[in-house]
Amino acid sequence: MPELPEVETARRLIAERALHRRIAGVDDADTFVCRPHSPGQLRDALVGRELTAVHRRGKTTWCETSGLGDSTEPGPDLGIHLGMGGRIIVTGPDGEAAGAGDPDRRRERPGKPEWIRFTLEFAGGGRLELLDLRRLARVRLNPDVAALGPDALDVTPAQFRCLISRGRIAVKARLLDQSRIAGVGNLLADEALWQAKLSPARRVDTLRRQDIDRLYRAVQSALRSAILKGGAHTGDMISARHPGGTCPRCGAPMEHGTVGGRSTWWCSREQAPGPD
Repeated sequence: MPELPEVETARRLIAERALHRRIAGVDDADTFVCRPHSPGQLRDALVGRELTAVHRRGKTTWCETSGLGDSTEPGPDLGIHLGMGGRIIVTGPDGEAAGAGDPDRRRERPGKPEWIRFTLEFAGGGRLELLDLRRLARVRLNPDVAALGPDALDVTPAQFRCLISRGRIAVKARLLDQSRIAGVGNLLADEALWQAKLSPARRVDTLRRQDIDRLYRAVQSALRSAILKGGAHTGDMISARHPGGTCPRCGAPMEHGTVGGRSTWWCSREQAPGPD
């Protein structure tokens, strides 16, 4: 399930291997993944252009494109959202493939050909492919990211205090609110709260400043570690998120419940509920 670390890996892959290659063809026939665009609309907008820069906010990635021919007028942005299980594969002119989310950038192509939902074909050979078994990814022109909060990697401690603390919502639900802070998903939220020794059900209006600052450091640590190691699934407590699991730090039983509508795990000893 891609979270910020997996999407950042995809952004870096595009930056390293797909920029400044002229787009010679586009397969945008999947009308569900490419909605609301009709087949051929993305192709007509992109063929002849190059991807010139790639950006990310939270779990959303978008690429700037060049003008056509000698025109200096930039083209449309190409938005790519990986959804629940999308992956980016980029092949060079020699056919060598690299996939986002692979710690070793393994060369074999994962999945099946029918999982390819969107393709850019580059002049001189090579492709950018979006693979998605469940068809929950999304590709569209000029995506609107205005509703997203600041990126979780870029938010400052002062911003974090302000964005987290208002209201009476459970702290895990607040972490998952992409309009407040963009990029933290279910696994990262559990990992950060475990690192900070905070109950996921603790109301945000009961958090002290030192609690929020500790959580900020935990979110940053969890994000940077996951990017380095290859994904949100690499967190220190993630392997304990199962029946019979024990806290990797103190050995107490892990507990399970639903917070903010999401499956949640926490240490029964170190993340006991705080004051209401």
